[in-house]
Amino acid sequence: QVQLVESGGGSVQAGGSLRLSCAASGYTYSSYCMGWFRQAPGKEREGVAAIDSDGSTSYADSVKGRFTISQDNAKNTLYLQMNSLKPEDPAMYYCAALLHASAIQALGVMTLGGYYGMDYWGKGTLVTISS
Repeated sequence: QVQLVESGGGSVQAGGSLRLSCAASGYTYSSYCMGWFRQAPGKEREGVAAIDSDGSTSYADSVKGRFTISQDNAKNTLYLQMNSLKPEDPAMYYCAALLHASAIQALGVMTLGGYYGMDYWGKGTLVTISS
């Protein structure tokens, strides 16, 4: 049974940092490109970052220089280090997987429709900004 379980969300002040994790199981992790997308209330889903099996990465312009995607293949775990969080970053963050894709392709798929077109996705973890 395929599972993607996100964790690490929470409330942080603007300018703060959070590290999200996504534990994957039930499929051959190394064959898939992994990524993060997000959706804020009333907004469309947005691809955030992706990393492929070669370690190549791709980021949305809105998070470049602030967010870093990484993965531990030995643990089948995906990460998203989020620094310098801005008021526009709060959202539900989801991890997702796409078979045999490049990071650019996966980010494009997630940007077009979030989980539509992805093979697997999790239930999300919530990131909020406290005042």
